[in-house]
Amino acid sequence: MNKNIMIVGVGGQGSLLASKLLGHVVMQAGYDVKVSEVHGMSQRGGSVVTYVKYSDEKVWSPVINEGEADIIISFELLEAARWVSFLKKDGALIVNSQEIAPMPVITGTASYPEDIAGKLRSLGVSLKLVDALALAQQAGSAKATNVVLMGAVANEMDFPEEMWQKAINECVPQKFLELNRKAFALGRNYHA
Repeated sequence: MNKNIMIVGVGGQGSLLASKLLGHVVMQAGYDVKVSEVHGMSQRGGSVVTYVKYSDEKVWSPVINEGEADIIISFELLEAARWVSFLKKDGALIVNSQEIAPMPVITGTASYPEDIAGKLRSLGVSLKLVDALALAQQAGSAKATNVVLMGAVANEMDFPEEMWQKAINECVPQKFLELNRKAFALGRNYHA
């Protein structure tokens, strides 16, 4: 059994914590796991991608090629469109419905593409659109968007709730635990 997961987004959105949570859950389940470093411009605003690969055998490399991702978790719509070619035919695309304008859009040299979700659906992919920003704000902080998305991802994976809660306890500073538990629960219980 081999699983390939990509976490894509924009720098400053918390993809490192998301990959850390996922890695902790997978290790608790007894799998060999490799989590890549962030590739891309990790400073706020740049495109980033993190690979998480796990298997019941040895994982030698965290790199995921086009057409190999079982799940892509996207923190932003345009990033989902940018990386969708990496998704397997029967893979799941879990996307925060938020739109974050890249620099060319901000400077006026380009415009943000319209109806990205519609275009993704037209490709025949399994798309779960989550208003993760609104749910994170409901939990108490827009910064919890990443953990909301992890809650949504938990529904696509066969790991028990206790493992996710243990990972949150081990990866999140004590003062933010309650906020992140709430964010995770909101994502887990979200139905589009």
